[in-house]
Amino acid sequence: MMGVRICASGTDPYGVAEREDFAAKPAKASVGGARSRASGGVVTSIAPMDRTEDSLAVAGVRRELLRLRGRMTRAAAATVVSRVPRSRRASLENLLHYLTLRAQDLRHLHDPLARLGLSSLGRSESHVLANVDAVLANLARMLGEPVRVGASGVTLDEGRRILDDAAQRLLGPTRSGRRTRIMVTLPQEAARDQGLLVRLLRGGMDAARINCAHDRPADWRAMIGHLRAAERRLGRRPGSCRVIMDLAGPKVRTGAMSDALVVRPGDEVVLTTGRGADGRAGTGPRVICTLSAALAALRVGAPVWFDDGKVGAAVVRVGRGWARVRIERADPEGSKIRADKGINMPETKILTASLSRTDLEHLRFVTRHADGVAMSFVRTPRDVATLRRALKRLGRADLPVVLKIETREGFANLPGLLTEAMRCASAGVMIARGDLAVEVGYERLAEVQEQVLWLCEAAHMPVIWATQVLEQLAKKGRASRAEVTDAAMSQRAECVMLNKGPYIDRAVATLDDIIRRMQGHANKKTPVMRKLRLASGYAAVAGRDHG
Repeated sequence: MMGVRICASGTDPYGVAEREDFAAKPAKASVGGARSRASGGVVTSIAPMDRTEDSLAVAGVRRELLRLRGRMTRAAAATVVSRVPRSRRASLENLLHYLTLRAQDLRHLHDPLARLGLSSLGRSESHVLANVDAVLANLARMLGEPVRVGASGVTLDEGRRILDDAAQRLLGPTRSGRRTRIMVTLPQEAARDQGLLVRLLRGGMDAARINCAHDRPADWRAMIGHLRAAERRLGRRPGSCRVIMDLAGPKVRTGAMSDALVVRPGDEVVLTTGRGADGRAGTGPRVICTLSAALAALRVGAPVWFDDGKVGAAVVRVGRGWARVRIERADPEGSKIRADKGINMPETKILTASLSRTDLEHLRFVTRHADGVAMSFVRTPRDVATLRRALKRLGRADLPVVLKIETREGFANLPGLLTEAMRCASAGVMIARGDLAVEVGYERLAEVQEQVLWLCEAAHMPVIWATQVLEQLAKKGRASRAEVTDAAMSQRAECVMLNKGPYIDRAVATLDDIIRRMQGHANKKTPVMRKLRLASGYAAVAGRDHG
């Protein structure tokens, strides 16, 4: 991890840290438990069991967990991060424990542990070592062996508290009855209409996002001014709604166009810097690419996607300052390529600075007016270090930072990014699902966003769930069934972001209602077993004779 070392705070009470061969072969996948002490595979009391086939299987599970625990403690002991603040070292150790845990395939242990009524380790992100030790202690009791207690790292309650504190520093306080915050991308209208900010706050907005890729500093200043005035109108403390400003970063976009370009499968288009292309580029329509480094990096055969994946193409020829692409994915009746839309090149490594000159200019405004800064298209820990240094030069090393995960490289480097982010005064992660889906493939987005959630919880790092949340509702005034389900899933993050649209105030109120309802049923991915009226109603009539 970037050549830094981390000291382990815990000990190895089981005495296996240097004895990986202590473990026997993986336990059999069928553990019935102590039959005299269980009913339907659920352990009713933890007591020593007889030396039967069941007890031998339990002993095998225990040996395998001991072996795993040894790997976890060695991973933490082999690394010391002296530059990470002392307050974050427990989180870093927990992240290392989790990465070690997930480097193994543990599926064969799930059923045996569940049959014994024990944790299958599937909800241990925030307190990995403590969870493993609790399971080991219960297995020892079942076998009638002494329970050895040592330093077990962050507990369940401590993990939740650390994450909640981090979320509050970054995103502000939560609303009564709702753990997950709501962030709204402010439209240009917010610079003119204070009433819009009032409606958004009343509906449930907790944080406002301003995208520096759009509008101008004068507009941003007006938006923030209207937000603070709206807070005062509603009797709220000015600044209670946090403002996060989003640097554009090395985003590749289409340039200015007089009109949208309609393309169909088989069409060819020339991407150019706008300075012209030589005759080898051939004839046909031109589309300006705003980042010349992207064009220079393209190779024949590389995929190119426009407008969040709505149009797909492949490079067929390249030259100095241009690339010719053939459209492969588009509506047969025609799809439109418009100005100022994103271009994704997921298999192309673009060599460009993480912060452009424009970003650094905007950062001066951000440090004076915002409560946090979001870094777009973060790829490596070095990018995070660059932002930290820039903030320090501007006298705002204390400004909270949000890392936007929206590229393949950023996702692949997530453990290192989280480690480097722990050196910031306050930090969080945004799952920017628009670009990320194009980069990793739509079919992988579900599993990728899950992995980001898991690793961030292990690092006690708050997450913002973003892009296309209730998008149809915000833009057209009605929600689809699929996006309501997506919004319900978003309660597992510490914050959910809505993008702009003419019905954004309605979308905020709807999201507030959805999250409040879902929070009664789950805390992140853990069911909370709230009383169900549906179940109560059935219980009342179950005994009746309906014949």
